[in-house]
Amino acid sequence: MNALFHPIRIRSLVIPGNLFLAPVAGYTDRAFRSLCAEQGADFSFTELVSSEALVRGGVKTDALLRRGEEEQRYAVQLFGADPLVMYRAASLLLPYAPEAVDINCGCPVPKVVKAGAGSGLMRNPALLGRVVEAVLRASREFLAEVPVTVKLRSGWDASSLNYRECAEAAVQAGAALVSLHARTRAQGYEGRSDWSHIADLASRLEVPVVGSGDLFCPEDAEQMLRETGCAAVMFARGAMGNPFIFAQTRSLLCTGAYSAPLAVDRIRLGFRHLVMLASNLGEGVACREMRKQFCAYTKGMAGGAPLRNRLVHAETVAEYRALLQDYLEK
Repeated sequence: MNALFHPIRIRSLVIPGNLFLAPVAGYTDRAFRSLCAEQGADFSFTELVSSEALVRGGVKTDALLRRGEEEQRYAVQLFGADPLVMYRAASLLLPYAPEAVDINCGCPVPKVVKAGAGSGLMRNPALLGRVVEAVLRASREFLAEVPVTVKLRSGWDASSLNYRECAEAAVQAGAALVSLHARTRAQGYEGRSDWSHIADLASRLEVPVVGSGDLFCPEDAEQMLRETGCAAVMFARGAMGNPFIFAQTRSLLCTGAYSAPLAVDRIRLGFRHLVMLASNLGEGVACREMRKQFCAYTKGMAGGAPLRNRLVHAETVAEYRALLQDYLEK
């Protein structure tokens, strides 16, 4: 089964495996990305970063951009619809030394789409191409020509599936990899993703295609790789509360089997996440952010619901530790 797990080449960048962590706003902070890298994620992406905020020197932007401690290879994901602003934003990434710069063309959030960015950019493939050209120019001038990649959706809605046109515009402009979340903007995160769109794109493009959508367990990843012929898979919601999914998937692809983590393993990893996040952002912010994260870490656990009801009121690391004491001391 090793043929399904293999290195990926993106221009001069060689990634040793094809199991990626997707950018997920509000979840893939640098602490979480570090834990996923520790558990076998071969490549990861920051949460989407506003090009406008970066150019203006937004105080919160630096925390989004920094590499995780265990993160050996990562991409900064930018969003915006103004080629000049995207150029300026990309030109400021040198201190962070990302291995790639990714352009978000898939976010369905109204405030992003309203500005013509995210999935709104797919409504204008020509502009999408100019944005790619601008970021690539910045990469050549300031970043030692690291690859520029794009993340798309299938289209705006079911009547405007234009992922082919957008992907071709991006690649012609210089994009070195295309990721496709096989849902439309109108779907958001509902319904089923249509993997046939991933297969179609993988058969058409000369650059690697990464598949995303409905990857909740190792078997899903194996099935997507087999059915679509995509070069890599990108876990999003399937990795939330379960960074172990990368090691599990690699084991399945390479040996045909894997073992599931115990509840205590997930809780301990979640607590490490909290401690790392507190170090990065401060205790108060980290404790508030981890309330939703622990909803994911405890999902499906016996006794998970009452534990979550208590955790959402925790305000300090000590309070989290006390509530999780039974797990942490086992």
